[in-house]
Amino acid sequence: MTKAELVSAISKGAEISKRQADAALKAAIDAISEALKRGERVAVPGFGIFNVKTRAERKGRNPRTGEEIKIPSRKVVVFKPAKELRESVK
Repeated sequence: MTKAELVSAISKGAEISKRQADAALKAAIDAISEALKRGERVAVPGFGIFNVKTRAERKGRNPRTGEEIKIPSRKVVVFKPAKELRESVK
C-alpha cells in the first residue's frame, strides 16, 4: 500500500476529504517521529508499540578485504505488533 492509497483509505473510512486525511496522516507520523527522537515509547492500542533501542557495538568484516572492522553502536526503531494485529494477519 502506498501513501496515496493509505490517504484514500483514511479519507473513506473517516468520511473526510483526502486533503484532511493527508494532513492527519502527516501529523500522526510527525508526532510519532518526534516522540521517538526524544526516546519515548509510542503505544497505539490494537496496532502495536514503537520503541527506540540501542544496538550494541560489534565486530564485522569488510567483504572485499576480509579485514575485521568495528561497527559502532547506534539507535534503531523497533516495532512490536499488538496481539490483535498479529491475529488479524494470520
